[in-house]
Amino acid sequence: MPTARSVRNSLTVLVGVTLLGGTMVGIADATPPGIPSATTAKSELAGLTVKADGSLTGYSRDKFPHWIQQGDNCDTREVVLKRDGTNVVTNSSCTATSGKWVSPYDGATWTAASDVDIDHVVPLADAWRTGASSWTTAQRQAYANDLSDPQLIAVTDNVNQEKGDKSPDQWKPPSTGYWCTYARMWVAVKSKFNLTVNSAEKSALTDMLGRC
Repeated sequence: MPTARSVRNSLTVLVGVTLLGGTMVGIADATPPGIPSATTAKSELAGLTVKADGSLTGYSRDKFPHWIQQGDNCDTREVVLKRDGTNVVTNSSCTATSGKWVSPYDGATWTAASDVDIDHVVPLADAWRTGASSWTTAQRQAYANDLSDPQLIAVTDNVNQEKGDKSPDQWKPPSTGYWCTYARMWVAVKSKFNLTVNSAEKSALTDMLGRC
């Protein structure tokens, strides 16, 4: 039997598409900054160090302080909600009280911020396994709150929870049409922060970039 959330997901996918003049027109997706072209992403992927993932020993999300204040009484989550949403209204505490968010991972549309997570495209645990365990707390904080690169994006909460800390060989967005963009974002973040990839991850990313 479908769960209430799965039914709601199906309905909101329909809400995310508007019938206009007989043509189905999708609402614009959230678009983080700094997404490279496919050509650039392929070049960056070729330049990444390939090695087995390290251990999660010592890992804690608390070692990646977030969400930090970004000015105007807004923290990082609130900044991304405003950036990635449409007609977002906030109160004096910068909490989103209304708006519309389209999750590019699954095409669902939400009108309550509580249904939206801010995903770390390259998860914190994956970063820890691939280089961040040797960073300072300040470096990890900068990574976890990075607004300049395609590292943070507003998506459906349970889709983000399903992803967890999985790399692209283990999990891909349900919307296959987003795989190219997702791979470009993933590679850009790994390249920017000099994180490693394992062989299965690189193979999956190569296949995904082949869809571009």
